[in-house]
Amino acid sequence: MFRNKHQACPLCGSEKIGRCYTITKYANPFTIDKCEKCSFMFMNPPFTEAEIKNMYREDYYSGKADYSYVDEREIERFAMHVWKKRMKFIARHAPAGNYLDVGAAFGGLMKAAEQYFIPHGIEISPYAGEKASALFPGRVHIGTLEDHPFSGDYFSAITMIELIEHLEDPRRALARCHGLLKKGGLLVVQTANMDGRQARQLKDRYEYFMPGHLSYFSMSNLRSTLRECGFSRIKVYYPVEFGLIPKLLKSRHAFKSFKDYRAWPRISWYHVKSKVHCGTFAMTSSMVIYAYK
Repeated sequence: MFRNKHQACPLCGSEKIGRCYTITKYANPFTIDKCEKCSFMFMNPPFTEAEIKNMYREDYYSGKADYSYVDEREIERFAMHVWKKRMKFIARHAPAGNYLDVGAAFGGLMKAAEQYFIPHGIEISPYAGEKASALFPGRVHIGTLEDHPFSGDYFSAITMIELIEHLEDPRRALARCHGLLKKGGLLVVQTANMDGRQARQLKDRYEYFMPGHLSYFSMSNLRSTLRECGFSRIKVYYPVEFGLIPKLLKSRHAFKSFKDYRAWPRISWYHVKSKVHCGTFAMTSSMVIYAYK
């Protein structure tokens, strides 16, 4: 299928872009370009809208596809440790009211949000979105931020957890989120920091380069874009905002025996390393950004 190639940076519009990596380990290889002005990295040419929607069928959640994702329903009791801790943290930083999870999947994070907010969701996959909609009738939009039914100034908090990298036009998505938030509302974005030492060292072997990921930010250009979209205050957390213990408890979903707990020192060391950062430097490439309207 023919794909239109970006002739300019999708983030800043600069025409000074160059080839960065070619990723060949998947059935459908793709290339990553980098803007020389703002350092934004993006798939070029990107997969078409039809190709992207085709990725998120049932096979995507079953582990049978070339590019797949774990079915959160199978690990919900473990993942809930992270979801609940995250929502508790968000509730301390956002006013009460309506909450939106962009990329809601099966609605796991929405479940954790019920204690603090009235949860809503957007999910591009009909397979996952219909399951979430059954849990939250009338509150899950199967589609995207481009065709959502919500009104402006409606939400107290919006989350985009490992979602923004899936978007071809992330600047437009961030601007739409700003319009959906109430004054004083909070947007939470979790994605990879391509300026982190982890991504720089691994280069084209970095695991974040995958078919569904169209956009790759640094902390600097994501923070700048958020400000340009109207967000007034921005806080960056490394690697996440909710601490280590929930991550350790979640990791048990893959454990088969007591020996598997040997993974905990590795997970803990990664978390500790992630705390080493200064300015634009960060030891790892994990980050979460809180942006306030």
